[in-house]
Amino acid sequence: MHESVLLEQSIEALVGDINGCYVDGTFGRGGHTRALLSALGPNASVLVMDKDPQAITAALELSESDPRVHVYHGSFADLPTVLIGLDWAGVNGILLDLGVSSPQLDDDARGFSFQRTGPLDMRMNNHSGQTAAQYLADISESDLVETLREYGEERYAKRIAAAIVEARQKKPINTTGELAEIVKVAHPKWEKHKHPATRTFQAIRIAVNRELDDLDSLLANVVACLIPGGRVAVISFHSLEDRRVKHFMREMTRGPKIPRDIPVTGDASLGPLRLVGKAIKPEEREVVANVRSRSAVLRVAERRAL
Repeated sequence: MHESVLLEQSIEALVGDINGCYVDGTFGRGGHTRALLSALGPNASVLVMDKDPQAITAALELSESDPRVHVYHGSFADLPTVLIGLDWAGVNGILLDLGVSSPQLDDDARGFSFQRTGPLDMRMNNHSGQTAAQYLADISESDLVETLREYGEERYAKRIAAAIVEARQKKPINTTGELAEIVKVAHPKWEKHKHPATRTFQAIRIAVNRELDDLDSLLANVVACLIPGGRVAVISFHSLEDRRVKHFMREMTRGPKIPRDIPVTGDASLGPLRLVGKAIKPEEREVVANVRSRSAVLRVAERRAL
């Protein structure tokens, strides 16, 4: 069963105008969207987005019962274009719950989990694009090392990449179980309470789905998509995502660097965003109820009034 992480905190932080326009860029199975709709008025609008066809099926069912819901099948990186199509000048709030969802992890056929044996797929949209198996069959050893280091922060990237390349020369790596076993044997030092294939699976999944590219693309357009006073709330689950979000929000609170000899009016030290509170993490009771929430971090920023 999918349990939405930091549900109350994210909705409370996001909602200003109860009849405004909002975006849930990672619909999943709709936990955050339903809570958002409950907090909004009858004249509000909510755009829900997801790459996953199964998530979109659930979103379309919700839209049939609630006319406030608009559905887009695709990446949240497409938000600026989608807003133009909806004729929305801007939105009051954008919510992102990054990473893979529980239904995706729990479905053997999706190939996201090293704890389950299934086809080595890992695509958020499992109807198009390159599977993880195809990715591993085509990538060079040097590029695989870079992927494992950059997206998995894997210390033993060279050893693991070499083991994967050696294994694929004997036969294709087609299942999650095969990949997990290759990494397990190649990994010289296991982290306590962490499967040795954790970082490798994360890295390959991020690469296959262009997750960080999509996040960077959206962050670059967040200010333009928000109306003054509008907020962006991002829930991250690992350091790669959180560092990007944290750095972006901090940079956007600062104004441009202006040479001392150039006269300016107003406070040029202020950027287009302001931070809303500190980073929020799940309380102990949420972690006990949902262990997958333990690494979650919520960060919120607001577009300054013009």
